[in-house]
Amino acid sequence: MKPILFALLAAPVIAACADSGANYTPILDGAPTAAYRADLAACQTLARDQSQLDQETLGATVLGAGAGALLGEADDEGDALGGAVFGALAGGAASAVDVNARREAIVVACLRGRGHRVVG
Repeated sequence: MKPILFALLAAPVIAACADSGANYTPILDGAPTAAYRADLAACQTLARDQSQLDQETLGATVLGAGAGALLGEADDEGDALGGAVFGALAGGAASAVDVNARREAIVVACLRGRGHRVVG
């Protein structure tokens, strides 16, 4: 039953981080131009709208649940449900971190493409 309690506590934390990569505000080399704020908002929207990244998170969550269920069943206590919940959280969290990094990279590349001197 502990993995289910863990899932209930961890799910809101993972959900809160789900969009943080698209909200990234990079560091500029120099002062921002007059168009910077509008360009930043447009680039963040572009990063946020990348739905294929969300599908990858869903896929990793499902794979994690399957692997966790198998490992949980193979355990001495035979807790497949607990293993599935823990595996789903682990797979989803790992993929969400990767998705956030890629969304940050989209924001940076987009701003550079619009002529801003982004250093990170």
